[in-house]
Amino acid sequence: MSGSVLEIRGLSKTFPGQHALINVDFDVAPGEVHALVGQNGSGKSTLIKILAGYHDPAPGASASVTRQRRGGELTHLRLGDARAAEEAGVRFVHQDLGLVETLGAHENLALGAGFLTNRMGTISWRQEIKRARAALADLGYHIDPRKPVKELSAAERTGIAIARALQNWDRDVELLVLDEPTASLPGPEVERLFDVIRTVKERGVAVVYVSHHLDEVFHIADRVTVLRDGRKIDTVPTSTLDHDKLVELIVGRALYAEFATDLSEGRAGGRKVVLAARGLSSSSLLHLDLDVTEGEIIGVAGITGSGREEVARVLFGALPRTGVVQIGGVHVVGDRPDLSVRAGLAMVPADRKQVGIMPEMAVRENMTLTDLQPYWIQGLLRVRKERSEVSTWLDTLDVRPRQTERLIKTLSGGNQQKVLIAKWLRVKPKVLVLDEPTQGVDVGAKADIHRLVDHAAEAGAAVIVCSTDTEELVRLCHRVVVMQRGVARAVLTGDEITVDRINQLQLQVAQEATA
Repeated sequence: MSGSVLEIRGLSKTFPGQHALINVDFDVAPGEVHALVGQNGSGKSTLIKILAGYHDPAPGASASVTRQRRGGELTHLRLGDARAAEEAGVRFVHQDLGLVETLGAHENLALGAGFLTNRMGTISWRQEIKRARAALADLGYHIDPRKPVKELSAAERTGIAIARALQNWDRDVELLVLDEPTASLPGPEVERLFDVIRTVKERGVAVVYVSHHLDEVFHIADRVTVLRDGRKIDTVPTSTLDHDKLVELIVGRALYAEFATDLSEGRAGGRKVVLAARGLSSSSLLHLDLDVTEGEIIGVAGITGSGREEVARVLFGALPRTGVVQIGGVHVVGDRPDLSVRAGLAMVPADRKQVGIMPEMAVRENMTLTDLQPYWIQGLLRVRKERSEVSTWLDTLDVRPRQTERLIKTLSGGNQQKVLIAKWLRVKPKVLVLDEPTQGVDVGAKADIHRLVDHAAEAGAAVIVCSTDTEELVRLCHRVVVMQRGVARAVLTGDEITVDRINQLQLQVAQEATA
């Protein structure tokens, strides 16, 4: 389009056995927020990585950046070259923020821009702190620059990463690329990030916003480009779309939500308690009592630091705890995940890459690690039988590609998550604990995972979903526990479970519902 900040034409990329991008055109206007959406494996990440210089494109692609801050100077952009992107004024904030968590904001910002020195040639920490404080305040963050990043909230850490990317924005920055910036942010912190994006936009900096959260797209984006199977499907103003139409563009078909059976009434009538927790405490939990009955899905909500982020691991025994956990009336010792598994408790962790999958192992091996006993016959591992069961799961869950021997690290995030959940479902757990079950997955995979959760509950499992996605909690849960400062502030049931109500309680400004 005329007057674009970024213009890409004919972008293609092929990996062995996969066309990741096929002749994609993409442009971004000055001062616009342009959303880039699509299912896992659609080509979003590949496009961003080529722009950032991580991958080289196939021959034939071209790109240019118009430097608005240099009087409209047109710069040819060498795709696949990180230095070229930097020199052209393109900046990135990746999902992995790349911050050194033991250092303060002032040190993290200086690692990008270089350290200020005094007349002695040594680092001027006073100037560094002043510069960092001003850069953060410019975006609406009032953070002590000396405080270690690991002690800050998720939103504050994201703010530091954006401030680092926007250093010298008034003369150097034309385009800011935000890759899944809200993946781990609760609803209230998302709105704070949106305020920052609006500030950036008002300065004439264009923003490419990559997200799986479609509500965010409608909230913040001016236009949206949809990729599917490596091809650009369309670029349209968000004002001309609704949620269902955007879903159809992304997945190629309409998705019809299935809703869990309402257990908010009559739960006591014959339904037994499967998991009972009393007085659970940890580094961020002060005291938590929780009962979950068979077939019930309970949600746990809360902003970063509320204790929500530790509930799953504390229940599983992956973090030190005090208090009592019983499964089926049997006491389970803390700090022993193996005993939790033996008692019938399964946990899908939030950090899939670090503690969820074995990246150098095959899909088959990852899925069957939890129980190999069915395949041990006369002292030998019957791989053919193992492969047959895994193939059935891949078909049932629509895992793509359906290759049992493929390394799991080569699958998209959504397909990895399906395998991770199937790993536990196949052992029929009494209690299924899910920590951020759909973080970083596309809308189609999200719907599939939600159906898996429904089916686990229908089979009698007690399910606990710890999530920053309030829409997910509304969709899945019969009760929602809202955490604040290590304690359960409120429990919502039935019609009380709404996005607004959950967010309101998370912000500690709960009000009595109007009649």
